[in-house]
Amino acid sequence: MKKIILNVLILSISIALIAALSSCDNEDETLIINTGNDITTQINTFPKEPLNADELHSLIHMREEEKLAHDVYITLYNKWGVNVFTNIAASEQTHTTAIATLLIKYDIEDPASNRAVGYFSDTTLQKLYDQLITQGKETLLDGYKVGATIEDLDIFDLNNWIAKVDNQDITFVYQNLTKGSRNHMRSFYSQIINAGGTYSAQFISQAELDAIINSPKETGSW
Repeated sequence: MKKIILNVLILSISIALIAALSSCDNEDETLIINTGNDITTQINTFPKEPLNADELHSLIHMREEEKLAHDVYITLYNKWGVNVFTNIAASEQTHTTAIATLLIKYDIEDPASNRAVGYFSDTTLQKLYDQLITQGKETLLDGYKVGATIEDLDIFDLNNWIAKVDNQDITFVYQNLTKGSRNHMRSFYSQIINAGGTYSAQFISQAELDAIINSPKETGSW
């Protein structure tokens, strides 16, 4: 009898694990697996090169812009309890950690150091966070649209920075962040459509948005 109960318990745990894993986006699973020391090691395999003004400014800005994405998604998950927010928040934590690794590598003061969820040193990002949270708490559909808006902005900014930087490690990180943001956009856009809503590009071109949502999710680790 004890053996039967044990077997049932093992089966139940296995089913729960499978369900939990299947609820995650493939891209998020990859990023969660490849966190911490692995990403730090990959970044540090590239040479430490002199920074130009654009590279310095971009690292400071993107550190908090990625934190904004993470903080918004955590807050909206607490409001709505929908897994897409917490899954992508985990990916955004990896994104902001990657930027933090570059800040350490180049001896740059971290603008996000010791700042709690929802607090930013950049006043423009602080205002944007407050606006997005207000909007995202109106309805669940609004929450999905906020997610799409954040990824839209991320892709736009990263595209611009990639065109201005030439350090190998920064380019490597920004290209991976852009890939992640494209996958996040696909996820949020799908949720918007399933909820009966629509979304049009606000920062990137509509042609670029159409190309993203009409192409398959990108795979591959950092």
